Amino acid sequence: MTDGLHVHPALWEHVLRAAGAGRVAAVTDAMAAAGMPDGDYHLGALRVDVRDRVARLPGTGTIAGSTATTGELFANIVRRATVPRAEALVRAVAMTATTPARALGLTEVGAIEPGKRADLVVLDENLQVRAVYRAGEPVPIPRESPD
Repeated sequence: MTDGLHVHPALWEHVLRAAGAGRVAAVTDAMAAAGMPDGDYHLGALRVDVRDRVARLPGTGTIAGSTATTGELFANIVRRATVPRAEALVRAVAMTATTPARALGLTEVGAIEPGKRADLVVLDENLQVRAVYRAGEPVPIPRESPD
């Protein structure tokens, strides 16, 4: 929803104002090309062209799925919000962690609280992923190699 392609940001804002972030989950229909450079990929048996980070079926213009990661969705929620940044950050946390965990009945994740599993993503001021923790342990994250 919040990849900026499938649904216009003005519609997300309308939905958020009507329902509240506690009732809206940000989801991605990301395919194997998520987070990858432009190029040719496969989605099951279908060939997919990714150009400018948009996956399309060749020759049709049909969007074939998203290449957006959850981190990118989070950043979009914050950057395109029409509310102050602090409120946008709270919304983004709810939409990418708390609300989905609750909807799936996952009681051990979705919040930073005693007794929770401590699955965390650390972002910098530009909303770039800097660290990932699973059950409190650091997880190596790939870094783009300098050209």
